[in-house]
Amino acid sequence: MTAARFPLVSSPFRGADSVSRASAPVAAAPQAAAPMAVAPLAAAWALVATAALILVSAAPLQGQDPEERFPGVSLELISEGMRALPFAIQPFTAPPGREELAQRAENIAARNLRYSNRFQVLDSLPASLTQGTQVDYALWDQVGAAFLLTGRIEMSAGRAELVTEVHDVVYREVRGRGRFPLPAPDTPDFRMAVHVASDAAVEWATGEPGIAASRIVFSRQGEAGNRELWVVDSDGENLRRVTNHNSLAITPGWSPDGRRIAFTSYLSGLPRIYELDLASGRERMVPAPRSGDYITPAYAPDGETLAFAITGSGGRSGLYSYNIVRECCFATLSESRSEDLSPSFSPDGRRIAFMSNRLGVGTPQIYLMPAGGGSAEILSPYRFDRPGYYSSPDWSPRGDRVAYYGRIERIGWHQILISEVGRGNRILQLTRSGNNEDPSWAPDGRHLVYTSGSGRGGANALRIVDAVTGNTRTLVSGFDVKYPDWSPSLARLVMGEEDR
Repeated sequence: MTAARFPLVSSPFRGADSVSRASAPVAAAPQAAAPMAVAPLAAAWALVATAALILVSAAPLQGQDPEERFPGVSLELISEGMRALPFAIQPFTAPPGREELAQRAENIAARNLRYSNRFQVLDSLPASLTQGTQVDYALWDQVGAAFLLTGRIEMSAGRAELVTEVHDVVYREVRGRGRFPLPAPDTPDFRMAVHVASDAAVEWATGEPGIAASRIVFSRQGEAGNRELWVVDSDGENLRRVTNHNSLAITPGWSPDGRRIAFTSYLSGLPRIYELDLASGRERMVPAPRSGDYITPAYAPDGETLAFAITGSGGRSGLYSYNIVRECCFATLSESRSEDLSPSFSPDGRRIAFMSNRLGVGTPQIYLMPAGGGSAEILSPYRFDRPGYYSSPDWSPRGDRVAYYGRIERIGWHQILISEVGRGNRILQLTRSGNNEDPSWAPDGRHLVYTSGSGRGGANALRIVDAVTGNTRTLVSGFDVKYPDWSPSLARLVMGEEDR
C-alpha cells in the first residue's frame, strides 16, 4: 500500500533514507473521527495525554497544503510494498468428544490471524481440501494459499494440548510446529493459550512477532465519577477490573515482564505512583521524598527502574527515577520551572522520549534525551510562529519510531503522528480529522491502541490501528476510557516461562 509521510524540514536527526519514494498524488492515511473531553484532574494534567482516535478509511488529500496541517513538514508518498499473504486453515481435529474444543481453538486462531493484518485468511474452502489430516500441497497451491495452518487436539493424562504446524505451500515444507498446553475451556487462560499458538504461527510464517498473546490496560470511569484500571485481551475478550481505589487510577504502564502495572492514583488524596502485582493483587506505593504530584510512570527495559514526573514542587518540576525492585536510588533526570511529563524509554534503555512545555506553557513538545538525563533534542514538528501542541510519546518496541499526538492551534482536535527516529526523522500522520490521542504500541511495533470519542464528552471506545495498512477495529466500547497501554507479549507467562 501507500501511505502519506511527513519528513521534518529541520531535524536534529539525520539518517539513511532506505524507503522508496513515488511522485504520484498523495494517498492519505486513514481518517479519524470525533474529539473528546479531558477528565478534570490536577492543574498539571492540562499537559497530560487523554483520549481519542478513530481511523476509518483512506481518502485522497485533495487541495490541502501540508503547511496548513502541521508546520515544518512536507508531504511525500512512500511505497510500503506490503500485501496480505493468503493463509489457509485446515480444520482442527480432535479425539471423539473433543470436537467442540478443536472448533473453538480454530475459530480463535483464525481471528487472530486476521487481526494481525498480515494475511488474507482463506475460508469457504472446497470440501476436498478440508477433509483428512494429510497436507496436499498441490491442492492448497491451486486455491492460492501461501501458508497453511493445521492443528489437532491431543489428550495426555486428562489434559488437552494443541499441536500446530505452519506449512509453506509454495516451498512445500513445514515452517514451524509447536505443542501448547490448553487450560480448561471455561477459563480466560484457554483463549490466551490459543493466542500464544497463533502468535507462534505468525512468527513461523513471517519471522515477526504476533500480538494476540497480549493485553491492554486502561482507565475506565465508573458511575460515581471515579476511575479504575481495567485489563482486556488484545481481541477484546476477558475484560476485567484490576483496581478498586474508589478514586482516580490513571496513566498505567506495563512492566517489561508483563507481571506488574505502575500507575498514578489519588487514593491517598494526592497523586502518587503505585505498583500492582497482577498475580497476587498486592500494591505498593513509590516513596515520595519530596512534595509535588507524582504522575505518568514508565518502566525502563530492565524492569526495575521507574521514570516519572513530579510537578508543582516548590516551583520546580521534572523527571525522576526510582529503583522499585531494590527500593532505592531516587535520581533526578531533569528539573526546571517547566513541566516534563510522560517519559517513555527506548527499547535499549539508552534514551527517553518525553513531553515538555519548556518552549511555552500552552505549546508542549516531544523531546528525546539520554536515559540518565542530559541535553534534550526536540522531536515534534515545532516552528516558532506555529509551535503546535504535542503530547504523550510512546517509543516503539522496534526502536525506530515514536508515536504521539498533536495539533497546530491552541484549541481544536488532535492527530496521531509517528516520528521515524534515525531515518531523517520523517513523520507519518495516521489521522486527518477528529480528536485523536494517547497512542500505545503493540509488541509487534506496527499496531497501536488509542481512545476514541465524539469530542463532546469522554472517549467511549478503544480502537486498534495497523500503522502499515491503516486497518482498524474496535477493541471495547460503551464507556468512558482513557490512557491505554499495551502489554509486552505474555507468551512466556502463559507457557510457564518455558520456551515454545
